Amino acid sequence: MKLGDVQERGEVASERGASLVDSAYAALKHAIRESVFPPGYQASAGELALRLGMSRTPVHEASLRLQEEGLVRILPKRGILICALAPHDIAEIYEVLIAIEAGAAARAAALPEAERTALADELDQATAAMGQALAVGDLPGWGRADEAFHRLLVERCGNGRFARIIQTVNDQSHRARMLTLRLRPRLLVSEAEHRDTSEAIRLGLPDAAHEAARRHRIRARDELLPLIESVGLRHM
Repeated sequence: MKLGDVQERGEVASERGASLVDSAYAALKHAIRESVFPPGYQASAGELALRLGMSRTPVHEASLRLQEEGLVRILPKRGILICALAPHDIAEIYEVLIAIEAGAAARAAALPEAERTALADELDQATAAMGQALAVGDLPGWGRADEAFHRLLVERCGNGRFARIIQTVNDQSHRARMLTLRLRPRLLVSEAEHRDTSEAIRLGLPDAAHEAARRHRIRARDELLPLIESVGLRHM
């Protein structure tokens, strides 16, 4: 066998391995975000791999990446633990969301008219999807549409670093969102607040957009934290 053939086979094997790890990472993250593997759940890499229909090694490699993101903890000789969120974790996450999303909304409102109009249209579509999901009692669908609104706001504001920074808490925020949906009494208020933000962006009003996004996240935080405490949730 020629050296070139050996190198080519090695590169193919390396790419295949990277692809398997990426697939395991995506599958494991999705299972954590949607609480298929709930907070506090602990299992070996082999057990997780079996449940995901994958092999053990990619799952172990994927768990190393997820540990860096704060979603799991690898416990030597004891397996992989899905990290739980305490109320003070949720409070810290909201501090990050409030700061970055308010800044993102202000930046988005300062974009050229065509860009901010297109973004506002997409934000309104996500908000409309929330209303449609709520009308048929599809709370998970409402949660996914809500996430889409907030993701669009940050990703399309023109500051790529905002998106990279907020990603470290987005998955944790989404999990808290999905776990508390049935507890929250005023989901319709979020839709109205989303429309306030998108309208300020559409009109090119950075200060108004900043305040609308900030007010929305503060209201959600101030509603959610006492609610968590009232029902005795210590970890999520």
